[in-house]
Amino acid sequence: ATRLEEVAGIRAKFPTKIPVIVERYHKEKYLPLLDKTKFLVPEELTMTQFITIIRSRMALTATQAFYLLVNNKSLASMSLTMAEVYRDYKDEDGFVYMTYASQEMFGCFLPIAQEKTVKCLQK
Repeated sequence: ATRLEEVAGIRAKFPTKIPVIVERYHKEKYLPLLDKTKFLVPEELTMTQFITIIRSRMALTATQAFYLLVNNKSLASMSLTMAEVYRDYKDEDGFVYMTYASQEMFGCFLPIAQEKTVKCLQK
């Protein structure tokens, strides 16, 4: 099945879940790989709560830096619900794509606490 068909099936079966794919940034050296990359996330969950889940799956300490970018370019507001992230960032195939890293990505350094979306441009 294509990803578009996969999402249609998921959304039909679980209408209140958001299909998310989370992958490690290809140049990441410090953070471990996740045991899985596809997640079905409750739509009312906030980005803060989702990041907490991802951090705990990787067993990160409180001092380890962790950034989660949406569509490889935006750091979404931590107060957004996953339904809002889905509305604003879903790919044409229906998944939301997220990339995680411990530090600088795409030529810009991302602040830890960010209330606005940060755009990072490739050099």
